Amino acid sequence: MIWVSLGLLALAALVPLGLMTLRQGAAARGRREAALALHRAQLDELDREREDGRLTETEHEAAVLEVQRRLLAADTDHDGEARRTSRFPLYATLAIIPAAALGLYLIGGSPELPAEPLAARRAAAEARAKEATHLATQLRGVLAKLDPKSEEARKGYVMLGSLELSRGDFQAAATAWQTALATRFDPTLGAETAEVLTEMSGVVTPEAAALFRRALAEAPADAPWRPMAERRIKDAPAD
Repeated sequence: MIWVSLGLLALAALVPLGLMTLRQGAAARGRREAALALHRAQLDELDREREDGRLTETEHEAAVLEVQRRLLAADTDHDGEARRTSRFPLYATLAIIPAAALGLYLIGGSPELPAEPLAARRAAAEARAKEATHLATQLRGVLAKLDPKSEEARKGYVMLGSLELSRGDFQAAATAWQTALATRFDPTLGAETAEVLTEMSGVVTPEAAALFRRALAEAPADAPWRPMAERRIKDAPAD
């Protein structure tokens, strides 16, 4: 039954493209028109990826410039090939898309597993939240008995901050990590704490900007979060 459903979904997704291809086929003339339509569709897709957050502004601009370069090249290409040949890539795409989707699903999917009801997913999420709350309470009890300046306490506060962040409590996570940073500053933890403060406030606060600057100053040159921290500092309001 699931294969029938997948086939119907694939057909429903491809029907608009197929109809559009057939309607526009009479007006298209050769490879030039097909290339122009394809490149314009790529520009629309890039805009959607930027709006969805899958592309940064810099990546979007670079990709748009490349597509526009190809668009200009296609616009000046006067092609005399037959119309049937120029539409071949579109027909090939209609056949390749469902085949590729099916291949990906067979690799990573599990069609034999039953669907999990929404109520079961909610119950599982609530159980995880309760477990995180219980662990956080236990950890606070252990930390209350330790020297707050000890390395054991520092590690405990790092763990507590991660637990609070998993529960969505940004303020508690930032407080726990700031306590750990007061014992010994770690650049990565400093950047993570600054990012939590930024997400919580909606802007790069002076406290977050100071943490980002110190983290950048003490982190290795190849720290993976360095570009993010540099962007945050640029976005920080002027003092």
